[in-house]
Amino acid sequence: MWKKAIVFFFILFSCFSFFLFSQENSVNSSQVPLRSLDGIFPSLDGEIKQRVFSTSGYFASYEKNYHTLDASDLDPRIRSEIDNLKPSVVIEYLLVVPYPSRPMKPVDIYNAIRHIRALNGRLYHSETRGEDVPLFEDATRIAGARRTSILDDPPPRDNLPDSETIHIRLKDANFGNSYYQANIYKNVRGFSYNLSNSRDLSYIIFPVIKSGQFIAQFYFEPLTEGILVYCLSGAKVSDFLASRVDIPSAIQKRLDVILGWVIDCVSGRL
Repeated sequence: MWKKAIVFFFILFSCFSFFLFSQENSVNSSQVPLRSLDGIFPSLDGEIKQRVFSTSGYFASYEKNYHTLDASDLDPRIRSEIDNLKPSVVIEYLLVVPYPSRPMKPVDIYNAIRHIRALNGRLYHSETRGEDVPLFEDATRIAGARRTSILDDPPPRDNLPDSETIHIRLKDANFGNSYYQANIYKNVRGFSYNLSNSRDLSYIIFPVIKSGQFIAQFYFEPLTEGILVYCLSGAKVSDFLASRVDIPSAIQKRLDVILGWVIDCVSGRL
């Protein structure tokens, strides 16, 4: 009899523990109060903060030696991934996008930026042509780093996944077919979207940025003031190429186009 009682109480305790764990996860994912920009970047001066809330946001570009904005509570992997790359170029963006009509949850932001095909045809200003031309002539999801079968953009999800990896092919105006991997990680308040090139970025037949040596770390979080969009990006190139190719400009143009796509997505314009 006592053995049955022990089994009964073990099952009861297990069910109760599972219920508490589920409730805790529910609170962590959906009921955490929104922070303000000052809660993440407490030491921004007035001029930088004004730029953060402008349509273009805050932007900084560094070569070799770099210092990023002081963030009190961002995932340390965002900075460490760039540090480990030992980049030749570092670009940092910070902006707060106004909510389109109502505050958004992380899953709303995640669903908004799943429209990879919306990158197709977005424009940049070509200095050599003296006009705005499409940077990405085609943009699509693909099955894998070495499997190039095309996948449709998926329908919206009800919940943000804990982690996800997607593969993207962009037909770049300068680099031709370019292949990227995006690793998405959820945290308590938002999510990271870490983009890197899964193959060499080449001009004609000459590799410019080798596989895995371009990284763009995006972080998204709903704030009291709007949607936080933070990007820290780095690229590593040889000194020979760096002296002959304007790598900062090349990286900035691509990030400008990607950020423009992000802003249009979360603003409900796409």
